[in-house]
Amino acid sequence: MLVLGIETSCDETAAAVVDGDGKVRAQAVLSQIAEHQPYGGIVPEIAARAHLSHLDRLIAKAMADAKVEYADLSAVAATAGPGLIGGVIVGVMTAKAIAMVHGVPFIAVNHLEGHALTARFTDGVQFPYLLLLVSGGHCQLLVVEGVGRFRRLGTTMDDAAGEAFDKVAKLIGLGYPGGPAIERAARDGDAARFAFPRPLKGRPGCDFSFSGLKTAVRVAAEALPEMTEQDVADLAAGFQAALVDSTADRVARAIAQFRTDYPGGRTLVASGGVAANTALRAALTAVSKKNGLSFVAPPVALCTDNAVMIAWAGAERLKLGLVDGLDIKPRPRWPLDPAAVPVRGAGVKA
Repeated sequence: MLVLGIETSCDETAAAVVDGDGKVRAQAVLSQIAEHQPYGGIVPEIAARAHLSHLDRLIAKAMADAKVEYADLSAVAATAGPGLIGGVIVGVMTAKAIAMVHGVPFIAVNHLEGHALTARFTDGVQFPYLLLLVSGGHCQLLVVEGVGRFRRLGTTMDDAAGEAFDKVAKLIGLGYPGGPAIERAARDGDAARFAFPRPLKGRPGCDFSFSGLKTAVRVAAEALPEMTEQDVADLAAGFQAALVDSTADRVARAIAQFRTDYPGGRTLVASGGVAANTALRAALTAVSKKNGLSFVAPPVALCTDNAVMIAWAGAERLKLGLVDGLDIKPRPRWPLDPAAVPVRGAGVKA
């Protein structure tokens, strides 16, 4: 089995060829960070145009590096949502064209399921497992019961974790992307200097909230007479510590529910771009060990958006006979658990 995966949901243009045994035959990724840095965040129109300009070349490179022809493919899989709709359309239409011209099945992959199934690709994690999905646009706790089967335990009521990292980084002058910049600055900072809140810590449920924490950082920054390099480091360290503490508390509550409802489950998985944060990984390792679960986080390169995870999700779906027609539409919103009760709050992501 050979699957070509295409990822264009945000600001990485990527293509990869993966086989059914979990081997990456080839991958090509183009980051758009330089294009978006002047604006302090992702500009959807710029992202879509960049995907359109570079995707064909990256697919050709991945196919050439893998030494395969289109006729060798078992399927072509593409992110069909959720994401910035202009970019999603570019990837989906390209994949459909390949499928139609070469007579191979087309598979529409939920970008979030790509993240969710990565741990099965890297570590062979067995269903069911508890997933913390933390990225720029999403922050959720889900039970992964199987391919296409998810139960949401909690989600953000306002900002996603990665969104909070980006906004705080911009606020204190660290630029974009915010996650790596804050983690670097925090290494030289005093996390105890500022008394930032731990949103929802100790409260019932498994939902998240980071808007108040973001506001607390702004208030502290504006109270400084002049922001020095040490001030920036201390603000970054304090923010990161508060976000990690709050997240670990939410995860611990989800673990308690998971162990009750799924006694056979043994693993906590963290995936998405924010799962690359070393402080968060350390906290999740500790909370997993304390609660009797093993902890798995994919390699950093497979936490951020990539086409390997899309190809692998396509392979998982193909094994179950889950292919899609060429009439399927790209989706800017695509919840993994459509039955989950909606959460109220500004900026809630489905």
